Amino acid sequence: MRPSPASAAAAPVRVLAVSSGKGGVGKTNVSVNLSAALAASGKRVMLLDADLGLANVDVLLGLQPKSNLYHVLNGECSLEDILLEGPGGMLIVPAASGIARMADLEPAQHVGIIRAFSELSHPLDVLVVDTAAGLQDSVTSFCRAAQEVLVVVCDEPASITDAYALIKVLYRDHGLMRFRILANMVRNDNDNEGRTLFKKLVAVCDRFLEDVILDYVGAVPHDDMLRKAVQRRKTVLDAYPSSPAARAFRGIAGRIDQWPMPKAARGGIEFFVERLIKGGRNDPEPLT
Repeated sequence: MRPSPASAAAAPVRVLAVSSGKGGVGKTNVSVNLSAALAASGKRVMLLDADLGLANVDVLLGLQPKSNLYHVLNGECSLEDILLEGPGGMLIVPAASGIARMADLEPAQHVGIIRAFSELSHPLDVLVVDTAAGLQDSVTSFCRAAQEVLVVVCDEPASITDAYALIKVLYRDHGLMRFRILANMVRNDNDNEGRTLFKKLVAVCDRFLEDVILDYVGAVPHDDMLRKAVQRRKTVLDAYPSSPAARAFRGIAGRIDQWPMPKAARGGIEFFVERLIKGGRNDPEPLT
């Protein structure tokens, strides 16, 4: 039996920010397909496109939103009004693309978006936040607001260097200490390359950031079926469910489901923080 919205509102929501030190590592593809895998496992999932100025989650899924976070910020509609239904019943929060103002929001406006989630009445198990790549303010704001940060890396020197830079900023400037690492586009699906890549990042962090804890989540292989799924504007789980990439995403989703739920907020701004500490609901601050 599905819980009523009232009872579900008191249940904690697992919030996972998916980020990367640089573009081109497949971060949004990971966000979309991981969300689809979690939804397929029976979780009630919402995917927030938090790459505010260059949003493309809707493009990857072949969706055509009539309104998005830009209209929420302008006060034209509420967060509830812009929700789209994606594969497996997961909900999508679309952002804008090609609007410079969205890429240049002040940190207080990011906080406003985060707190607006307290208004949502939908029962949820997982919120996946697809951040922008790099070190801009929106990335640090959304990572700080999540309970878990998943850093996507691939086997390129720039990817490892920039992933380290992201971890260093989130640790030294914002106090985040634990990061989950996903190796993407590895050349085989036996996990050896993924673990080797993970060890490279661990070696750098152990040398310079001794208090940081990195956990290996798994690897997604380079898979032509994933590229073909993108061309069809579908998740790889829907388009090619038996492909190596689809199997990898299902395995990672299963491991995420085993992570312990947080017992309390860290003390900063967090999505659904009221559900973590008392199950109540507060009025969010204005978005503008």
